Parts: sequence; structure tokens; C-alpha cells
Amino acid sequence: MTEELRSPRKLRLWEALALSVGLMGPTLAMALNGAGVSATVGKAVPLVFVLGLIGVALVAYGFVRLTRHFNHAGSVYALAGVTLGPRAGFFGGFALLGTYIFFAVCTLAATAVFTEAFAAALGLSLDVPWFAVAAVAAVGVWAVNSRESRITARTLLIVEGVGILGMLVLSAIIVIRTGTGHAPGGQTLDLSVFGLGGTTMSAVMTATVFAFLSWAGFEACASLGEETADPRRNVPRALAGSVLLTGGLYVFVMFAQTVGFGTDEKGVAAFSGSESSLSALAQTYIGTWFSLVIAFTAVASAFAASISSTAAASRLMFALARDGFGPKALARTDRRTGSPTVALVAALVLAVAGDVILDLTGVHAFDAYYWFATLGVLCLLVAYAVAGAGVIAFILSGRGRIPRHEIVIPVLAIAYLCFVFYNQSVGQASPLSYFPWIAAAWCLAGMVTVLAAPKLARRIGERLTAELTRPDDPAGTSPTPEARKAAQA
Repeated sequence: MTEELRSPRKLRLWEALALSVGLMGPTLAMALNGAGVSATVGKAVPLVFVLGLIGVALVAYGFVRLTRHFNHAGSVYALAGVTLGPRAGFFGGFALLGTYIFFAVCTLAATAVFTEAFAAALGLSLDVPWFAVAAVAAVGVWAVNSRESRITARTLLIVEGVGILGMLVLSAIIVIRTGTGHAPGGQTLDLSVFGLGGTTMSAVMTATVFAFLSWAGFEACASLGEETADPRRNVPRALAGSVLLTGGLYVFVMFAQTVGFGTDEKGVAAFSGSESSLSALAQTYIGTWFSLVIAFTAVASAFAASISSTAAASRLMFALARDGFGPKALARTDRRTGSPTVALVAALVLAVAGDVILDLTGVHAFDAYYWFATLGVLCLLVAYAVAGAGVIAFILSGRGRIPRHEIVIPVLAIAYLCFVFYNQSVGQASPLSYFPWIAAAWCLAGMVTVLAAPKLARRIGERLTAELTRPDDPAGTSPTPEARKAAQA
């Protein structure tokens, strides 16, 4: 057993970035999240994603700031633990663990959804329970994640890269054809989509909740801090890059989709009613063969998201077990690859078991995907808020020499997170109305656990003292005052 994640070869910047991009699943996000936005704001979909990017950037600021000083397999668990104390760290980490486990369940279900859709497009019928497809996907996830972390990163880069390339080609063709007057339905290149266009700012801000979901998981690369070369330089860059690069992609693709369907009433209705907007546009603007390509990239994107979610979950489970929470076996790593293979198996077993139970109780794969994605995002909002509070504490401490006026950024981020959580919690029909309570129960379980186990909090503090060094001590020779204080709490 080892107490540190040590990949035989350290990850480069672009390899760390690949984990975050894989968990966000750009192809899935662009195929599914635009319809809900269009139904709310009409043709102002691109404006919503511009504002959503600003909201996510506020949240990402905190992660970028903290990972310049601290890097750890536990992500929020350690970042909040070293700034707010071990109890807050455990609470935030436990919320994030819920996110990754719920995401593992939903992304395997999504793989089944898009596999069945792709088979149907080919004229085939998969006469098997959908959990069987999810289980086969889980075996593939194991085959990738049990190897070196560099293999995982490169697989994600290839899989998501193909999907992103397909979206860019389709979007470019749509923009060219609408801009030159050769759109099949007479659609035009309408730049008014970046304005309110008849809707209200209140509706636009509410719709940013849908846009925010497209970036869920951007922080995943923070869990690779112990496996990345020069982590205080590369992890913050990977975090910022994952948000900005996908932000530019999302705005461009959503612009292309909006003008591709058309900005009149008929076009808005077609966009908002589309089950897979990218496939529909590919069929219209290029042909059936490209629609099949897009459908296949959706399968691949769901599989990539499964790889990312279980990779992040296994590293967080490893970090918690290493510090005394959970079976010690979860803190074991493979001697050859350095991967936390026992924790990986645990994450996959939980995910597959969840899908089996859902299928056997009559839940459709798409519902399983949507329900557990919602649960994961609700827990994620809590984890993000805890991390934001840690940034505020870190700025006030003066340790990172961050100008105090920048404290407004994490304050605005927490306010935005509360706004998103509220909008995800009110006015929902059953069973969605139960999900905020389920997410709250999960997070509360983490709080009760650490409050009822002072020895666990002390062990966490001691580990943070040993693992996280002073921000101004790159050689790693002395612990931070925050970590030392945490150990004594």
C-alpha cells in the first residue's frame, strides 16, 4: 500500500485538462442542454451561455487561486480543509464525493441511452436491459482507468476531441450556409441572438442555470494534483483552460444551433422541441451520414464522462481512506501504474449497482441519467460553495498575497451558486422535487460524520499538515499555519 498517488510518468498540462473536459462532456452538453434554454428565452440562447460562462468563471477563480498553492488528490476536501479546517474540508469533500458517484451512475446510464439511439439510427434493435449496456461500458471504463493516469487522459482527449471536431465542423457549415443565404430553410445569420430579443433579463438569468450545468465537473483535474508535473503551475492553468476553452466552444456552437434552426417562432419551437439538436441539424445541413457520426460521438462522449467521473471519484475515495475515513483497502494503489485501483472498483460497483436497481425498478435510462445528473449537480453546488468560502478565508489570512479587493469574486460566486441551487430546487414536479432533500441528506450525513468523530477530524488535520506545505515554500519543507491549526482543531 502507498500513501501517495505517483504515476510512473507525470501528467502534462493538456493531459490534466483532458480529465475536466471529459467530465463536462461537451458533446452531451451541446446536444441536450440547449433545448431547455431555448424553451425559456427563445432565440437568446447564446446570450445565456455568455452569462453562464461569467458565472462559472467566478466559481473557477477560487479553484485557480487555491491550486496555485495547494494540490491534493482530494480536491475540495483538501482545499477547504487547509483554509477552513478539517471539518469543513471533510464536509466539502463528502459533498463532492456524492457528485462524482452520482455522475458515475448517470453517465453510464447516458452511455446506454445513446448506444440504443445509435443502434436505432442504424436500423438495429438492442433487445437487452439497458443496465447490461451500462455494465459493459463499466468494464471499458475499468480497462482505461486501471492503467496509468496518462492513458486515461489521452483516451479522454481522443474521444472528446473527435466529438468536439464534429461539432465544430457542423457549426462552421451552419454559419457559412446561413451567412451566404444557402440555408435549407432560409435561415439567416442573426446576431440579435446576443441580445434579449423580446425576452426579459429575469428569464435569461433563470436560464443560465441550464447553461451552468454544461460546465459541471470543470474542477475534476484538481484531483490530479499529486500526479501532474509542476502542479502549482499546470493544475491552475488546466482549470482555467477547461472553463475558457469550453466556454468559447459552447457559445459558438449554441450560436450556430440557434441560427441553424432559425430565430423565428418556428425555429425556436424546433430547437426547444429537439431531443438531440446536433443530430437533427447534422441531418438537415450535411446529411444522414454525418448525423450518424454525431450520434456516435454522443456515445463516445458519455463513455468519456464515465471515465472522468469514476477517475475523480476513485481519487477522492483514496484521499478520504488515506486519512482514516472508510476501509483502508481504498487507499491502496497499483504498484505498476500508481492508480487507486481498489477505490476505482468500489466506484464502479456503486455506479453499476445503482443502474441495475434503477432498471429493475422500471426507470428508463434517460430518466436515470437526468435524475442522477441533477443530484450530482446539487451536491456539486454545495462543494463549490465550501471551496468559495475557503478562498475568502485564504484572502483574509493574507497568506497568498492576494489583493483584498478580489474577495468580491468568491462572494459573487457563492451568491450565484445559491441562485442556481434555488432555481434547481423550487417549482419542480415529483420526483425532481425530492432531489434537493436527497442531496441535502447526503451532505448532512457528511457533516454529522465529522462532527461525531473528533478523532477523524484530528487525523485529517494531521494529514493535511504533513501533505500541504506553505504557499511560499515550493520545496515543501514546512506546513502552512492553516494546516497546523487544522491539525490542532
